[in-house]
Amino acid sequence: MSAHTTPGAQKSIIGEPEVVEDRIPDAATIALAADVEHSPAWVSLRRSVVALQSLQTGDGSVPAASDHDVARAHVARIRAAVAELAPLFPHDARYLAACRQDLQRWAEGAFGVPDFFDALVAFEPQRHRVDGLRHLVVFPMYTQNGSRDRLFEALIVETIWPEFIAALEAGDYGNRLFVSLRLVDFTPGYDTNSAVLFPETVAVREVPTFTWGAIFQDREAARYRRVVSAAARITRLELPDDAERMLSDQPLAEQAFVMWDLIHDRTHMRGDLPFDPFMIKQRMPYFLYSLEELRCDLTAYRECVAIERRLRRAEGRAPIEEEMLDRARLVQYAVVFDRIFRFAITGTRVRNYDGLGGQLLFAWLHQRGVLHWTDTALRIDWPDVPSAVIALGDAIDELYWRSIDRPKPTHWLAAYELIRGVLAPHPASVWATGLPREVLAGPPKGYTDAVLDDEFPLSMFYEALDRKMRPVIESTAGIRGSD
Repeated sequence: MSAHTTPGAQKSIIGEPEVVEDRIPDAATIALAADVEHSPAWVSLRRSVVALQSLQTGDGSVPAASDHDVARAHVARIRAAVAELAPLFPHDARYLAACRQDLQRWAEGAFGVPDFFDALVAFEPQRHRVDGLRHLVVFPMYTQNGSRDRLFEALIVETIWPEFIAALEAGDYGNRLFVSLRLVDFTPGYDTNSAVLFPETVAVREVPTFTWGAIFQDREAARYRRVVSAAARITRLELPDDAERMLSDQPLAEQAFVMWDLIHDRTHMRGDLPFDPFMIKQRMPYFLYSLEELRCDLTAYRECVAIERRLRRAEGRAPIEEEMLDRARLVQYAVVFDRIFRFAITGTRVRNYDGLGGQLLFAWLHQRGVLHWTDTALRIDWPDVPSAVIALGDAIDELYWRSIDRPKPTHWLAAYELIRGVLAPHPASVWATGLPREVLAGPPKGYTDAVLDDEFPLSMFYEALDRKMRPVIESTAGIRGSD
């Protein structure tokens, strides 16, 4: 692992609390649901959920009494389909039983705001991280980067958990709450840009302790392959052989993204943090989120550099170590390309914190002479990239370390200075010209309100790239690994 230059920087990573695994499902169990997406029961369930969505309002209820008989019929068909499909998912028996009960209670309660607390607590995919194992998922929920309405959604998902990932997670990168999934089939809430399944999106009467979080690595990998292929062609970037190989191989790209997200996800609560870097349920300038997400990505990058260097020095590597070495190299390409080609120009310009992080990485590499835009062609000096990327990670780590001793507004101001040292603020920015004394002396809300929606506009390079890439990025909504 690359050592931090900041005094007192934390170098060790504390493992997650132990979660007891259930009996590991065998090949026969995995095979039970191998073709379930084509079964009549799933087709009926999916159709009934879509029909039920048309009766729901934003909070998930069905307020019109005139719709209740139709809603009751849809719920009956969904419950029957879940019961028929349940034997194919024996590892989810407790959850599927609770799901049927919550559906029945919702119908008997005149279709008010749904409460799937019991089903959510019973659903524990983190206990069954076995490659190829499938789950049937039915919840009233919103879909991040999809729909903000808590409508019923139904999914068939498949676990991605190769042996080398299991070895990483059992070793230095423990993250017992992380679940990696592949989308098999889904209702319209996931025919969007949503690539996560998070328990906090489910409609419940009270907030339980969250014990898992799932990311659809097949969608992440598929849109990466489509976007980066197009961007490399448009910018005339000559790709390294390994990067080319990942763009032509969906399973390989999926594994690289699993490795990336495994390390990224666990980083949010590790390191020298001011307290909670996300300031949960607190309002703060969006560029703070930019730095936190970028910090976690750059930590994944740094760790993959360390893994690659360690394994290259090792003699007599086992097959699983060869996989680990190869994927560690691919993660480095994935972090750089996804950040500078997709993140930077995806979404609107309204407080787009991932977009800002992509712009920041591009400009940092350009200003350090390892990324070149010359004669309308992009060129990257790959041998020099690791030290430049790690230097940006170190700068963010130092910001965090120093901010442990700073008041919140002072941390915010220091974070802004770090970013504006690389990116040009909007000419009309109040932050750039200096916040008025009444804002500086006032509550944090005044600081946040003074941030422009597009505080750091796109550069001329990105304005041109955005025009050419917009159709490609829009085409990735609803994408899956088989597309």
